[in-house]
Amino acid sequence: MSLAPQDFLPAIAPWVGTLDDVWPGAAVKPYFAHWEVAHLLSMIMLGGASILLNLRLIGFGLSEQSPSEVRRDVLPWLNVGVIGILITGLLIGASNPDRLYTSEAFTAKMLGLAAALILTYGVSLPLARADGRAGAAVRVTALIGFVFWALSLYVFGVSKLVNPGLWHVVTAAALIVLFVTRGLTRIVYAAGMAALIAIQFVTTHFVIKPDDFTRLDPANKVFFAIFAAWILGAAAVQLISAGRGQHGGAFTKATAYAAILVWVTTAAAGRWIAFA
Repeated sequence: MSLAPQDFLPAIAPWVGTLDDVWPGAAVKPYFAHWEVAHLLSMIMLGGASILLNLRLIGFGLSEQSPSEVRRDVLPWLNVGVIGILITGLLIGASNPDRLYTSEAFTAKMLGLAAALILTYGVSLPLARADGRAGAAVRVTALIGFVFWALSLYVFGVSKLVNPGLWHVVTAAALIVLFVTRGLTRIVYAAGMAALIAIQFVTTHFVIKPDDFTRLDPANKVFFAIFAAWILGAAAVQLISAGRGQHGGAFTKATAYAAILVWVTTAAAGRWIAFA
């Protein structure tokens, strides 16, 4: 089953086909690369702001400041970054509509973007403003954001030629957990990751030949599941061992993890549009 926009919005196909022939698509097309650079810079800006904010909610990063103080400092940059990706994304899309209309990665990106906006503006920022205290409205909003993120990951994962992009999300999660864990947990986690990477390399380069896709693809999917389970397990240990700190408990920290990774999901899906 295909999950590209053309599959559930077939009626708009004629309109999509004209977007790059009229303004603003026609005006943007000759300068596509310039707008793409602006899109990436906006993504870097909001990504940095989101990382600083959510790491503080997890309990690391700018520890000399309270979450509400970090929120105050990063909010302008976060807003500029989000506005930048929305404007440049619309212009880039208008200049290259057919590729987006037929791309399952674009569906994953739009679902991820919805989840990212919900989790950032409806969860992370209110949590930071309240210094980690979560009310009922924030919890309900988080649930909605998680549903959209789950749908994005589902589309990403089942789409042919796109699903390898989920390794970007797993890699980002692995690095975040490595950064926030401490002591023996970090040592065990890092050793386990190193062992898994070595086993995967040997398996997919020597036990299974690199061109034997019939066996290679299922093997990599198994390794993906093992990596994800190891990372989630280490994150759970970190959440439990950290307990309820001055600025929130497990819910606050877990949603902060998600609020970083959902932007990684969105960015990764966007990069994989070109490969589908």
